[in-house]
Amino acid sequence: MAKHSVLLLLMMLATSMTTSSMATRKLMFLVTPQPNLLTYHNGAVLSGDIPVSILWYGRFTPAQKAVVSDFLLSLSAAPREAPAPSVSQWWSRIHRLYLSKAVAQTSGKNGAHGGAVKNARVVLGGQVSDEGCSLGKRLKLSQLPALAAMARPAKGGIALVLTAQNVAVEGFCMSRCGHHGSDARARTAYAWVGNSATQCPGQCAWPFHQPVYGPQAPPLVPPSGDAGMDGVVINVASMVAGAVTNPFGDGFYQGDRGAPLEAATACPGVYGKGAYPGYAGQLLVDKATGASYNAHGARGRKYLLPALFDPDTSACSTLV
Repeated sequence: MAKHSVLLLLMMLATSMTTSSMATRKLMFLVTPQPNLLTYHNGAVLSGDIPVSILWYGRFTPAQKAVVSDFLLSLSAAPREAPAPSVSQWWSRIHRLYLSKAVAQTSGKNGAHGGAVKNARVVLGGQVSDEGCSLGKRLKLSQLPALAAMARPAKGGIALVLTAQNVAVEGFCMSRCGHHGSDARARTAYAWVGNSATQCPGQCAWPFHQPVYGPQAPPLVPPSGDAGMDGVVINVASMVAGAVTNPFGDGFYQGDRGAPLEAATACPGVYGKGAYPGYAGQLLVDKATGASYNAHGARGRKYLLPALFDPDTSACSTLV
């Protein structure tokens, strides 16, 4: 009798363990990890008039400076100044996809009815040149705030630090093509981008240079004729988009706050429809020069701009 009782107890225990195991597996199936999406973290964003001051660190030719300054002017150019698709249309998506939502969410949480947020209008401020490289030609990231201060940014604005092709910056080419940060006390943001023409054009000026790794397709023709500076524009666009939507580290981003994916950096290598690793996508081609681009700028300029991540669709939105 005792033997039968022990056998019955073992059978009941085995059945219980099997049922528990099945329930656990079922629970694990139902509770799947949620994707880490690019979201708003309730912090400040930049809007209204955003003065951008430039520090040219090292030697840049007047033609090279014009490529960047005309791009910044194009961000807020009137529609009549550039045909579609235009740089200003690309910039207007920053307002639609990010800034307007930040104000709506903040107003809703405060129990108030928020009015329309002012469009972010880039205003080109002062430009300072340091051809002699007063802090040397090998820089650490910790020196960028000091360089940004040399540009004398206005409150609520951005200091844009551009380093010449013979200036090495910590992590440049190895892990970054640009960087942005802020001075929280002064309520200003800064962005840095380096000219990669001689250091790593295959990484920071792609697709205007053959990539370091992957398929070795022929490089595209740069709109300005200067692959390094057209690469600078791509990265300036990415960094300024990040500085406006996530200026102090608590705005729009995905992933680790210390190494976030932001409005443009969440779409690496995507410039036109059908893009995939090693292929920039379907782009426009200038019949006269053969240059590839996706946006018209002011003063007849043409530029290649990165796709912007659309938080509503979780997809990269391109101009073409």
